[in-house]
Amino acid sequence: MSKQQTTAAVGMSGGIDSSTAAMLLRRQGYNVIGLTMRIWNDDIPVEQSKSNACFGPGEQEDIESARRTAERIGIPHYTIDLRREYHDSVLSWFRQCYLDGETPNPCAVCNPVVKFGSLVDKALEQGIEFDFFATGHYARKLDPQPESSHYRLFKGVDPDKDQSYFLARLSQEHLARSLFPLGELTKYQIRAMATELGLGELNKKQESQDFFEGDDPSVLFPDAAVSPGPIVDQQGNRLGTHRGIIHYTIGQREGLGIATGKRMYVREINAETNTIVAAEKDGLTVDSCKVSNISWISGRPPVENSELTVRLRYRHPGVAARFSPLSNHECSLEFAEPQFAVTPGQLAAFYNGMEVLGGGWISKET
Repeated sequence: MSKQQTTAAVGMSGGIDSSTAAMLLRRQGYNVIGLTMRIWNDDIPVEQSKSNACFGPGEQEDIESARRTAERIGIPHYTIDLRREYHDSVLSWFRQCYLDGETPNPCAVCNPVVKFGSLVDKALEQGIEFDFFATGHYARKLDPQPESSHYRLFKGVDPDKDQSYFLARLSQEHLARSLFPLGELTKYQIRAMATELGLGELNKKQESQDFFEGDDPSVLFPDAAVSPGPIVDQQGNRLGTHRGIIHYTIGQREGLGIATGKRMYVREINAETNTIVAAEKDGLTVDSCKVSNISWISGRPPVENSELTVRLRYRHPGVAARFSPLSNHECSLEFAEPQFAVTPGQLAAFYNGMEVLGGGWISKET
């Protein structure tokens, strides 16, 4: 099938990356259509908002930006209502993680479940026909080769923009229909290319950096009593009072409101007792952790005692770790050097060099 006969649907957020991805695919000869998700629920009471988040009341502006760009490129554009799917699979999970004393990563759930899942499925159900689904992620895909029978995912070439971490839970089914037009390019090249393609005004648009476009995340917890509680040291001595556990994460130092004469960090969040344990920095380093609910891109885990590189959060540089499987979807990791603020609920993404192997959730269990 030639590219002229092949249709690529592009997940368009209204920003520069996905817009440039759509234009690039059109230049390459694909038939291109734009898809934009509607996920915001206007029932959430947000009085003030930031302009750099993917979930918030500014969504309609982003939808209109995507529509205008699609019109300028000359491609059809559709808005797909995924409010129910997003609530059920992302927002409910996000709330529960915080109420359990964990710190979730919504993008790592939204990508495989909603963006590469529900968005594609619902568009096809509505009669929007396409062969591939493309995004503006900075990542690369390798089709099956003679030496490997499965699709493989790699980091983007721009180390400052690589977004493979957020895609670590994609499956073979996802990758089979995916395209990543920006994976071989740098952000500098994308900005220059957008200007050349007549999309220069998008260079001025602030990029999404956060999940929630609001100043107080407690509005996302309408059915939960987010109540204050004690901040204690490791010996149980009370140091102060917290505002509610949803406002804190492991490793946090600012905003604790305690005065001990030492630099204190959040070491533990105990949801059962509504207590936060604080400690000095050396009290937050660990040599190992457990990872659960792992999704392997190839469908198979590495062999036991493999030495992998693990990224423990998006901007984490990665650390060498010895992999010990506990089951196909659970493992323990022993780090080559102690790690600071390993946070339950965050995504642990596994790499072999530039290749992404999979990802799972850091567990409270050790």
